[in-house]
Amino acid sequence: MTESAFAWTASVTVRSGKPAVADWLEQALRPEASREVPRAHAEVRRTSGDAVELTISARDSGAMRAALNTYLGWIHLSLATAQAADRSR
Repeated sequence: MTESAFAWTASVTVRSGKPAVADWLEQALRPEASREVPRAHAEVRRTSGDAVELTISARDSGAMRAALNTYLGWIHLSLATAQAADRSR
């Protein structure tokens, strides 16, 4: 499938406030983004010291909804885990 087959695109930027948390978030999302999924494609990149950008491209609205829900859930879980770890110090 070529990149032009993806009709839907969404970008989410997460600013963590801490470069170490952004590192951790990027490392947590990168393996998932590298997986081959037939109807969607995701890219993770670092945009600044404390920010990570996720870009999702999908063939249809259902694939976009599923991919966004999945990645937003992983982002929420990762940030909640980082926050809990920080509180326990």
